[in-house]
Amino acid sequence: MKYSNSKTWNTNLYLLNLALLITHEIDSAFWKEWNLFGLPGGIQEFLVVNFLLMLVALVGFRNMVSEKRSGYYFALILAGLGIFAFGIHSYFVLQGHQEFTLLVSVVLLITIFFLSLIQGVLAVKALRKNL
Repeated sequence: MKYSNSKTWNTNLYLLNLALLITHEIDSAFWKEWNLFGLPGGIQEFLVVNFLLMLVALVGFRNMVSEKRSGYYFALILAGLGIFAFGIHSYFVLQGHQEFTLLVSVVLLITIFFLSLIQGVLAVKALRKNL
């Protein structure tokens, strides 16, 4: 199946942003993010929730590769999650929390933010083009 440049770009951007978000979730386990959010269940609940999130994200990637319209909706969800991750962690840092303040954690969140903005814009454009 041959992709147009736009579809290839969207699919590759989805994959890159997903890989960054997965890396962020690994970083989240290091920082014990469930404590930051005051969530019960500790690492066990964190792992179950992340498994479910990754499963949904991978279905979205499959839909992007299969050139399904729903892939772009998944791309919007992924972009929204990336923007949310940046925003909520920025808020916590501004409140004085020390989690996610290492250089790689910060660079990761900033990169996710900008890639998510681009991914969201491109997904909206792709959806509008097909309407």
